[in-house]
Amino acid sequence: MPNRFLLQDRLSQCIARAHRNRDRVAILYLDFDRFKNINDSLGHSVGDEVLQAVAERLQTCIREGDTVARIGGDEFVLLLPDLKEGECVVQVAKKILDLGNKPYAIGNYQLRVTVSVGISVYPDDGTDVDSLLKNADAAMYHAKAAGRDSYYYYTQDMNARALDILQMENSLQSALDNQEFHLCYQPQVDLASGRIVGAEALLRWNHPEKGEIPPGRFIPVAEDRGLISPIGAWVIETACRQNRQWQQEGLRPVQVAVNISAQQLHHAEFSSHLQAVLEETGLSPSLLELELTESAVMQDAEQMIDLLNALKKLGLSLAIDDFGTGYSSLSYLKRFPIDRLKIDQSFIKDLTLRHEEEAITQAIIGMGRTLKMKAIAEGVETDEQLRFLKQAGCDEIQGFLFSKQLPAEEFAQLLAADRRLDGGLPASG
Repeated sequence: MPNRFLLQDRLSQCIARAHRNRDRVAILYLDFDRFKNINDSLGHSVGDEVLQAVAERLQTCIREGDTVARIGGDEFVLLLPDLKEGECVVQVAKKILDLGNKPYAIGNYQLRVTVSVGISVYPDDGTDVDSLLKNADAAMYHAKAAGRDSYYYYTQDMNARALDILQMENSLQSALDNQEFHLCYQPQVDLASGRIVGAEALLRWNHPEKGEIPPGRFIPVAEDRGLISPIGAWVIETACRQNRQWQQEGLRPVQVAVNISAQQLHHAEFSSHLQAVLEETGLSPSLLELELTESAVMQDAEQMIDLLNALKKLGLSLAIDDFGTGYSSLSYLKRFPIDRLKIDQSFIKDLTLRHEEEAITQAIIGMGRTLKMKAIAEGVETDEQLRFLKQAGCDEIQGFLFSKQLPAEEFAQLLAADRRLDGGLPASG
């Protein structure tokens, strides 16, 4: 396929011709969504076959005279020259997105590969090769930030956003070395006893110039740039070390939950690193819980069953985070060795205001009971929510009603005081 250099040469010629004929030229910048997961879990040879299969399908989306170029890794660019005024490229973009709905048969795997697409058009979005490619790239990252598997036209605001992402990526590279990350811990409370039984470790970033950066801003960048694995490894090690330290200080044992991304989960050395951390810190595996998102668990369900069973053999607990927001297959869910379902806070927020949320929450609690999985509700903030959850038979809660996320020292004080829920309200002892 044409590479970056040939693409740039063709684009330069198309711009010159469009200038003479007062035509337009469109650039569609494509990047696979979570392609790194395929390479990490199935190997680069499978990844290469996927690239070849996608390249063949992309050829079916364009006209004669258009160009499909691979400019590196899993990035492709479509060059559409000689567009007349008013002629739009949305149809091409939609054809590309439709490719993700048809699985690729690679060896024994049926893989679905979606893409994010950014579009720039000459002369509206640039009058030279570099600006058109840069602006289409910025639009593509906007599509990723908006949820992936979509297309976006370039706008001026995206340049600022792209620059912000680039700066954040550069800062993330050194954040670990400079000890800019820290963990907070939000208590998880058993509703039967009212006692703290665990804590979720929450990653925070204190940037030296910008201050606290919300996880919702930097976690997606870390995932897209392949930086989430080293950051996630630091989180696991820090949480395990901290939990072990609490026990050495004489505090009663509680379980600490750590969020795990799909990239971490599929990394070849994830399990061995996990085992090494537990041995090094001396933490009992039963006091560590891995929280996996519903979408990550269902990405390749058959392979995930084996992977989760291997993790369970280490003695860990497993939870599905944000449960109810994805599309879990019940036939698979009952085969997963899951210990807890975390009811997404979006259902808890309007729990006593909308019957739909009540019905969904009750269904998840009932499903968990049937499958011998505990149910924990996230984002519990009101007495009304707490009363409903108790009546519905929910096992545990987490949220501001009991406590916000706390630094390690403050969580230890809470645990030492044996603070409990008393009649639905936090009590001091």
